[in-house]
Order: sequence, then C-alpha cells, then structure tokens
Amino acid sequence: MTIGGIFTAIIFGAIIGAVARLIVPGRQSMAIWLTVVVGIVAAFIGTAVAHLFGLATDGFNFWEVLFQIAFAVIGVYLVSAFRPKGGAASGR
Repeated sequence: MTIGGIFTAIIFGAIIGAVARLIVPGRQSMAIWLTVVVGIVAAFIGTAVAHLFGLATDGFNFWEVLFQIAFAVIGVYLVSAFRPKGGAASGR
C-alpha cells in the first residue's frame, strides 16, 4: 500500500465512521480516532465481502460502499455498547 493509499484509507474510514455514527441512534461516547479505526476496519471488511460476492471492487461500487457502511454501523454499535461510559473517577 502506498502513502496515498494510506491517506485515502484514513480519510475514507473517517467518512464511513462518521456516517455510521449518524445512523446509529443515541449518543456514542467514542473518540474521533476510534471512529476512524472502526471506519477503516469496516471499509476493509466491506470490500472483502463485496469481493466474495463477485462485485467489482476497483473504482466506485454502490454495493461495496453499502457493505462498508453496514459493517461500520455494526462496529460503532458494538464499540459503543461494550466500551465503558466513564472512568473510575466519574463514580459509575
């Protein structure tokens, strides 16, 4: 992967993660970096699933992006559900 590919993955991951956070109902107590990581992982998984279904993964593909967003929504939901809401100092 080239430097340009890494920057593209980070930017696209941030966009996919942000879209997923907008879709998941309620407030998610996630850091921006965690949103980006969830988006990047979801982008890779969505591309792999689209490839398994035989969809073209080079260039823009609506179904590939839909898979990526769906996996990002699942990732955001799981991270926000299992991540502690506050630290020991907050008294929770």
